[in-house]
Amino acid sequence: MSLVHITGFINGEFLPMSNQLQPVYDPGNTTNQIGTISNTPLHDVEKAVKSAHQAFLKWKDTSIQERQDFLKKAAELIFQQKDQLKELLVSEHGGMLWEAETDFYLGSGVMSMYAQAPHDILIPKEIVEDTGWIRIHKRPKGVISAIVPWNMPIVLTMMKLGPLLLAGNTVVLKPSPFAALALTQLLAKIAEVFPKGVINVVHGDADVGNLMTSHPLVRKVAFTGGTATGAAVMASAAQSIKDVTLELGGNDAAIILEDIDFKSILPKLLKGVFTRSGQICFAVKRIYVPRDKLDLYFDLLCEEVDKYKIGHGLDAEASFGPLNNKKQWSIVQKFIENAKVSDQCEVRELGQKINPEQWDQGYYILPHAVKTMENSLEIVQLEQFGPIIPLIGYETVEQAIEYANDNEQGLCSSVWSDNIELAYEIAKKIEAGSTFINSHSFDSLQLGMPFGGVKQSGIGRELDINETLKSYLEPHSIRYIK
Repeated sequence: MSLVHITGFINGEFLPMSNQLQPVYDPGNTTNQIGTISNTPLHDVEKAVKSAHQAFLKWKDTSIQERQDFLKKAAELIFQQKDQLKELLVSEHGGMLWEAETDFYLGSGVMSMYAQAPHDILIPKEIVEDTGWIRIHKRPKGVISAIVPWNMPIVLTMMKLGPLLLAGNTVVLKPSPFAALALTQLLAKIAEVFPKGVINVVHGDADVGNLMTSHPLVRKVAFTGGTATGAAVMASAAQSIKDVTLELGGNDAAIILEDIDFKSILPKLLKGVFTRSGQICFAVKRIYVPRDKLDLYFDLLCEEVDKYKIGHGLDAEASFGPLNNKKQWSIVQKFIENAKVSDQCEVRELGQKINPEQWDQGYYILPHAVKTMENSLEIVQLEQFGPIIPLIGYETVEQAIEYANDNEQGLCSSVWSDNIELAYEIAKKIEAGSTFINSHSFDSLQLGMPFGGVKQSGIGRELDINETLKSYLEPHSIRYIK
């Protein structure tokens, strides 16, 4: 694979290479450089925002059907580009090939959903009274700044792009430097379908993000990423009273009730734990099981996880790949080290290494399982974002619910039981944006189902057509009195 060099993309054209270059290395083989990112100078970020604003002045007046026709073409293009870009995506973000393919499939599906969305929410409403009338128009906001992460960059980008474009807005988007190559190439192809300036892409670090979140022409910020960064985004946007949608970290709890066959659900449960090596905001990160079955369930889980093989994402034999970057690798290693020295838990290292002689050249970590009765442990209370899973014993179902809710994050959760009505009653008591029954993975999501968190897991919802579109529109009420 030849080196891929990317720059910012503004008003239909790639920028020249800047003197601020970031090399991109394969997280599964850090001796292998796969490309270079040219960071966007701040004066060009300014240009991107102004280009988006100029494009908005015309784009906002296009018809709903015209916008949906553009979105339909974009959805087809994402699907078409999958085979060309999926291996590049794996080589930059460290995921498995099937995970990259899923990313493209989901991204195309999101765009298709908005391409077929009902027009009701976008058309003016009229309230007729004896004394006159009220007409409520739905206006697009203007320029949207979108900042997306590296773990599933295609679908997470389209979850913003689809609704904001359908609503009549334009965008300046910043990919993560840990997964910018394939996404930028895809966005440049999509941008060719739309009028110039509607879609713009910039690259860089905090300085670029700060300008995107504070620029006076930006009317809304849509961000997916860690909670700490999300708080900084919110603080920056607040200086000019900008609207925000924040999809932040999660520490998802799975509650296992005593009536279900734990061994039979393990394949589904573990898929929710270890997909993308645990680096998904709504991965299962805590499993609560009845205390009297903790030892048995821990052994069963370890037996299953020990079958996993860990290697490069392009290795068909691998169950999952490396972590994405050195910082995240170090964080996860620290979690494991702290758990191992604790006298309140048992830690088991599991799985098998593929090509162990190459592991020093990548951010690989074997899966680890932790057994404990202590809900306050660091490895339980904090989002690990890696291949670690703690099992925590509970005395009663009420205690399991209390444990699940005793956390400042509340993205997703799950309840596992053969008694669906009981599981439903428990699900209603969990503080989370979504609760799944007898599942907890990408298969649990449904286009049109609101996705987002409570507490410090975010603000706003994505994937739901009505709620999401509303967040990219401004009502304008016009009243006539006779």
